[in-house]
Amino acid sequence: MVTSAERKGASAATAQHQQRFRDDVATMSSSDEERASRGFLAPPINRRVLGAFGHAVWDLDSYGFLDDPDSGPRAPDTVNPSLWRQARLNNRAGLFEVTDGIYQVRGLDISNVTFIAGETGWVVIDPLTATETAAAALDLVNRHVGTRPVRAVIYTHSHADHYGGVLGVIDQASIDSGDVPVLAPAGFLAAAVSEQVIAGTAMLRRAMYMYGVLLARDPQGHVDTGLGKGLPMLPTSALVGPTREITETGETVQLDGVRLVFHLTPGTEAPAEMNIVLPDHRALCVAENCTANQHNLYTLRGAQVRDALQWSKYIDEAIERFSDDCDVVFASHHWPRWGHDDLVAYLASQRDAYRFIHDQTMRLANHGLTMNEIAEQLALPSALGDESFNRDYYGTVSHNAKAVYQRYLGWFDANPAHLHPHPTVEAARRYVEYMGGADAVLARAERSMSDGDYRWVAEVVNHVVFAEPQNEAARLLQADALEQLGYQAESGPWRDFYLTGAMELRSNGTPVKGLGRNALSPGMVRSLTPAQLFDLIGVRLDGVRAAAVAWRFTVRFVDCDEVWHLRVARGVLHASRRAHEGAADAVVTTTVDGFSGFASGAESVSSLLERDAMRVVGDVEALASWAELLDVFDFGFEIVLP
Repeated sequence: MVTSAERKGASAATAQHQQRFRDDVATMSSSDEERASRGFLAPPINRRVLGAFGHAVWDLDSYGFLDDPDSGPRAPDTVNPSLWRQARLNNRAGLFEVTDGIYQVRGLDISNVTFIAGETGWVVIDPLTATETAAAALDLVNRHVGTRPVRAVIYTHSHADHYGGVLGVIDQASIDSGDVPVLAPAGFLAAAVSEQVIAGTAMLRRAMYMYGVLLARDPQGHVDTGLGKGLPMLPTSALVGPTREITETGETVQLDGVRLVFHLTPGTEAPAEMNIVLPDHRALCVAENCTANQHNLYTLRGAQVRDALQWSKYIDEAIERFSDDCDVVFASHHWPRWGHDDLVAYLASQRDAYRFIHDQTMRLANHGLTMNEIAEQLALPSALGDESFNRDYYGTVSHNAKAVYQRYLGWFDANPAHLHPHPTVEAARRYVEYMGGADAVLARAERSMSDGDYRWVAEVVNHVVFAEPQNEAARLLQADALEQLGYQAESGPWRDFYLTGAMELRSNGTPVKGLGRNALSPGMVRSLTPAQLFDLIGVRLDGVRAAAVAWRFTVRFVDCDEVWHLRVARGVLHASRRAHEGAADAVVTTTVDGFSGFASGAESVSSLLERDAMRVVGDVEALASWAELLDVFDFGFEIVLP
């Protein structure tokens, strides 16, 4: 088999695979096309939204190949036809009327922003990821519906694509003055920062795979995430905390004359999330709890596993409590559904899909099947799986079943052979030796490649890649297998993972290696409380090097009037409001904003002292020595190579 570092077309086996999906897509209803277009008022003012560096934060034109009349609705063999259909639907961008007084801008970000006309201004739900795209959306609705000030902002949940663009629709001064309230579900701020800070660098790197950030946008690269087009590139984002938290289901608020009733759904798609009922509009906003795809119980970028059972029950609660008074349901992704019967059928089917995956995973687990065995055999029954909004465009039955298993039983399948395996590189060397050496493995793998057994090729050749990372033939063969798996995937994230892996294998490493440190954005870090900043520093502390030292520090935050006492000992950092027994080695006076630069690794002790953002009484050298034991993370670490 001839291998090269060039991208390949679809193999004969992949073409056959796609034909099966093409036949399946042909039976799907055209109702989604009608829903995705209903209420269309205007296209985006600019299909390319520029950022601070003159770059395109958002570029709809880069997805123009999906609407090319030469290709039309028929997918090329390099894209799963079902994913192609979803990608074309997500290409329908612009301003839409949901119902009288409710408007959405779709396709200017991975998520939707909703504008509700109040007595004098807009109530905004979920202001996107980026300041730039949110501002473009506000401009679009103002131009076509009439210019109004923003009177209130609501975050439905704690993921960045639903709050990061807030300063594109309001300014900080209007928040600080109390003129524009910002509402969010209880626990929003803690959930927002915990998911993206403690594991922030690793999650960002994995997100580059999940969303195809490094891939070309074309039929052999990134086409869609399933949930939306993709992520904004190098956006300006902010985390502005809520001025009011919603703490109870049924809580009713009136904002600029708009009545809103809230339905808390914690632990579903996000740790802090809520649905919103607009009784005067007979409308239900389901946040990201119900969308036009199967969602993730575990997201491949990495996060805590979500609760499928509770998710299902919250959807059921929404049906029981609110559906009789609603004629339209809309979400923070995709398109609405109109009519009471259609609304209920949609919610009930998604409710049952999550409950089916939960219950059947645990039924099989209680029969003794392992996580991988369950994922291999579980499938939605046709009554659920035939619905386009339950398909594997984003989450999949396969990895969602594994998530349910993990939530209850963890990573260990109880087989003692899996209790203490060798780490990847050491295991790979042993596998390759046992299989007769790299050449023997590759010869057999080439035959499997010819047979279209791409899953096996990717798995077995991975051992050669990790045993001999400079073995070009192994890297290129594994890349070819991953590429075909990417072409076949119905899930946008699966496709992007496979194709990004193939790209990095062909280039012998990631193109972002060494390009970025301190992946945490300053806006995110500044939103942390002192306790959260100390948790972040604890993760950065090199415990092995710190095991032999012992220090005590006191940190006084003048802006929030808090005093914290830190102890570094035995390789661990402890922070407490309780005073030390004895004198501290150094007393630091600073602000939360100033200290956040130190906590994230963006600033040194000396730079903070020089600009008077920190004052130290006592042993400055001890403080500097502690800082030298804090790692700074490079998000360009390898994934498909050791």
